[in-house]
Parts: sequence; C-alpha cells; structure tokens
Amino acid sequence: MKTLDQSTPQLRRQQLQPQSLWKTILKRPEAGALGGAILVFAFFCLMAPPFRQPAAFTTVLYQASTIGIPAVAVALLMIGGEFDLSAGVAVIASSLAASMFATEVAGNIWVGVAFSLLFSLGIGALNGWLLIRTKLHSFLVTLGTFLMLQGLNIAITKLITGNVATGDISDMAGFGTLQAIFAYNFQFGHVQLSIAILYWLVFVALATWVLLRTKVGNWIFAVGGNGDSARAVGVPVVQVKIGLFMLVGFGCWFLAMHQLFAYNTVQSGAGIGNELLYIAASVVGGCLLTGGYGSAVGSALGAFIFGMTTEGVIYADWDPDWFQFFVGAMLLLATVVNTWIRARAMKG
Repeated sequence: MKTLDQSTPQLRRQQLQPQSLWKTILKRPEAGALGGAILVFAFFCLMAPPFRQPAAFTTVLYQASTIGIPAVAVALLMIGGEFDLSAGVAVIASSLAASMFATEVAGNIWVGVAFSLLFSLGIGALNGWLLIRTKLHSFLVTLGTFLMLQGLNIAITKLITGNVATGDISDMAGFGTLQAIFAYNFQFGHVQLSIAILYWLVFVALATWVLLRTKVGNWIFAVGGNGDSARAVGVPVVQVKIGLFMLVGFGCWFLAMHQLFAYNTVQSGAGIGNELLYIAASVVGGCLLTGGYGSAVGSALGAFIFGMTTEGVIYADWDPDWFQFFVGAMLLLATVVNTWIRARAMKG
C-alpha cells in the first residue's frame, strides 16, 4: 500500500505532463498563426498546382518579406499598446525623400539614403511625441500623419519633378553598391532569392531576442499591459513609446530603400492601404489590439500567410480582387481563433 501511495503522485505527474506541454504551446501568441499558415499552404497546394513549385515558393517568401519587414516593428509597437496607421505611406515618403534629396539637392545617392533615414526616424519620433503630449489615441495621431504624408508625397513630388513619380537614379554614383546592400538577388540552388528575405528573418530573430531576453523587452510588455503600473515601478514609458514609433520608422525606411534600389524610381501615390497589411499580419500573428501580448515570430507567420494568399490567388488563376476579401476574412477569423485559443489555454 505504501508503494502504491508513493507511485501515485509520480503517475499523476506523468499523466499531466503532456497536457502541460500542450498548454504551453497553445499559450504562445503565434500558435494560432502557425495553424493558419499550415492550412493556407495546404489549401493553395491543392487549388493551385503551380504553387507547389520552388520558384513559386520563393516568390511567396519575397511577398511575405515586403510585408514582414515593417510588420516586425509594427508588432513590437502593438505589444507596447499602440499602432501606426501612417506606416504604408511612410515607406513611400522615405523612398521619395532619398530619391529627390539625392537628385535635386545633394547630388549624391549616399547622402540621400542618410537623409531618408533621419527623415523616417523623425516621423516616428513625431508620432510618439504627439502621442505623449496630446494624450490622444495613437489611432487619431497616426491617422493625421497618414493624411499629411499622403498629401505631401504627391504634392512635393509634383512640385519638384513636375510628375507623380521620381526619375531613374540608376546612373548615379554609388547606386550599384547600395543596390547590392538593399536589393541584391542571389542564386540558391535552382532558384533566385532576394536579400530582403534574409533581412526579414534576421529582423524577426533580433526582435524575438529583444522581447524574450532583454530588459527592453520586459519594458515593452509592461508598457502595453498597463502603462501606469509600469511607470510606477520605474519603466521609462515615454522613452519606450517614442522608441517603438521610431523603430517603425526604421522598418519603413529599410523597406523603402529595398524598393527604391529594386525599381530605381518611386510612384508618389503608392503605399496607401499597406499599413493595414502590416497591422493585420501582426494581429493574425497573435498581437492584441489592447497591447501587452504578441510576438515577432507571430508577425512573420502573419506576413507569410498574406504572402501565400497574394501569390496563391494568382497561381490559382482567380480574380486578384478577391485578395482583399481573403485579407478581411483571415483577419476576422484569426482574431476569433487566437482569442479562443488563448482563452482555452489560460483557463484554470
């Protein structure tokens, strides 16, 4: 009897261990996005045979990276309790700033890139400063920035160039070096990959490390969870929020430089609506609109889902207009599923 009594707790622990591991997995913010990515991948593999080819998969990864690079920064901002509606047009504004400053003012493409970086960080700092000073919701602050940048992009481009697009910068000194840094394509096996994919994966890894292994990561979660409580225990809430907006500015600048050196010119009216894709990728990846919860890996999975959807619709030979329907449907479904999974995992 004594032996049975001693073995019973051990037996119970062994029985409970798989359930605890399963709950641990489900508690991760990206759990729902991982399941969604598997389902979307299987769906388009069945519906669109060309989707299975390696070349098609590299195209999917590239599309995902163009959403995922800003989405990493947007995810950290959302974990910190805020979001940015100006990110889409900020990418275009950064490209325009680099191109026009280089061609019309400095005559040097390197100076244009540096100016563009300062410009993008300045937009982020302005959003954060306005948020803190006015105490308005980030929706209103960044909506105002979005509208102003949208108007300035077109108006200033027309004023300076007389057109709605910038000129070709491929003949400027230093263009080849910067193109190799931001927009290089390399051979991997039998397919070509864009360096943007590698940058995207590196940014996801760095953001994950910051969130899970550094004091700054703890601050971000604390600020998003409860700003007043975080301030009471010494977290620099103002600096964290402004820093996160500047991080979004950096993500927008990096994608802007990739697009500029990949296509050599910029359309001033582009980028509208992309900010919703960055936010949607983060939400699909498990970030809560209320802040304090999410992950960089989840934003990458969300971007991957949208990349698969964009290319899957094309390879399935469907009307591309259906893409927006899928974006809305996936956003709604992912929000419901992630909320349900989180509630079930946290139960008890």
